[in-house]
Amino acid sequence: MFQTLRNAFKQKDIRKKLLIILGIILVYRIGCWIPIPGLNIGENGILSGLGGEDFLTLLSSVSGGALANGSLLALGVVPYISASIIMQLLTVAIPPLERLSKSGEDGRKKIAFYTRIAALVFSIIQAVAIVVALSGSEGVIDTQLFGAGTPSWIVPTMIAIILIAGGMFTLWLGEKITELGIGNGVSLMVFVGIVSSAGLALLEAFRQVGENIEVLWNILLFVVILVVIFALIVFIDLAERKIPVQYAKQVKGRKMYGGQSTMIPIKVNSNGVLPIIFATALVTFPQLIIQMFWPDSGANAWYAQWLGTGTPLYFVFNALFIFFFSYFYAQITFNPEDVSRNLQQSGGFIPGIRAGRPTTDYLKKISSRITFFGASYLTIIFIIPTLIFSIIGIATGQTATLMNAFSVTGMLIVVSVALEFDKQLDAQMLMKNYRGFLK
Repeated sequence: MFQTLRNAFKQKDIRKKLLIILGIILVYRIGCWIPIPGLNIGENGILSGLGGEDFLTLLSSVSGGALANGSLLALGVVPYISASIIMQLLTVAIPPLERLSKSGEDGRKKIAFYTRIAALVFSIIQAVAIVVALSGSEGVIDTQLFGAGTPSWIVPTMIAIILIAGGMFTLWLGEKITELGIGNGVSLMVFVGIVSSAGLALLEAFRQVGENIEVLWNILLFVVILVVIFALIVFIDLAERKIPVQYAKQVKGRKMYGGQSTMIPIKVNSNGVLPIIFATALVTFPQLIIQMFWPDSGANAWYAQWLGTGTPLYFVFNALFIFFFSYFYAQITFNPEDVSRNLQQSGGFIPGIRAGRPTTDYLKKISSRITFFGASYLTIIFIIPTLIFSIIGIATGQTATLMNAFSVTGMLIVVSVALEFDKQLDAQMLMKNYRGFLK
């Protein structure tokens, strides 16, 4: 990848695009550190005022600590990600949206417009929820920011508007990066946020070395395990099952068509990190709502004891939901009936399998087996490293920081975004070389 970047900077057009991307990311990161007027940020940020240290801290790590800092871009890309996931589900459930998604470029533009509207709605909901939760904590919002006689609702309303505007501005920045054709803008912003949080967490851990030299060995062990996990994620992310396809020869006039061989690639982990995101969101969302609105209730204590992060039932329910969403998304991304029909119409067949229903059943069986392996991999990679990082985090005294900065969800996102960025950069360079060859 570093070789690809070095070669890309030698091309004037691509270098210009990369510099623009770096400039946009710099603007985004600056916005993640500028605090919102009227918010009193303590040592632990505003998360303590929100009453949640689990799911909210994970969201803050995705934005590089913007939520904890109470910054202008505190919402980050979370509203857009939520809107995109909901639109994907609705596209499958609502036939008009499904037809719209298959109607070409115009249909995709309309769905993108609907996604922006949904992102605005989610930004409003999340901004209002954050302001309501912060209003319940004394001293977090400075209601007398504009003077002693200021109505108490002025400052909270201003904060909510700033949060909403920041979320939509982040979306606009991401779309500007996407328009350049090198990587997905929103994904790159998430990538930068996670890497930033991870760097700050490691820096904080290394600061303890001056107090206790033994902490250094624990940190080195943590880094070694981290490299092994990254290698495993890259290996599985690139793994795929290739189903051979042969096209029959057809004579049309004096020419012969077909006869070539190709393959249908089915990725082992075609769903990416989405099953883990959905699973953790479903398990932690009730606790998030309870912590924000009823932090001192018995329900909050019960949920934290039995279903809170790190409890046995927490891992059990996450594993079940990961399997459910893996199979759910596998049906969305790979439809054996459509593939079988397209093969039959184009004169293709799988060697040893008859066209039509037998091909559909064969593809279903292959897809089901690969999905099971992918779901098992996601479950293992979600549970085992979390336990290992928890143990090492306790040893280094950085349990919460390291756990949230190097979450499995974050590592999967970082790997997938980096690989996709590398592929698109290669495509840009290849297109540039082809243009030079044609000239």
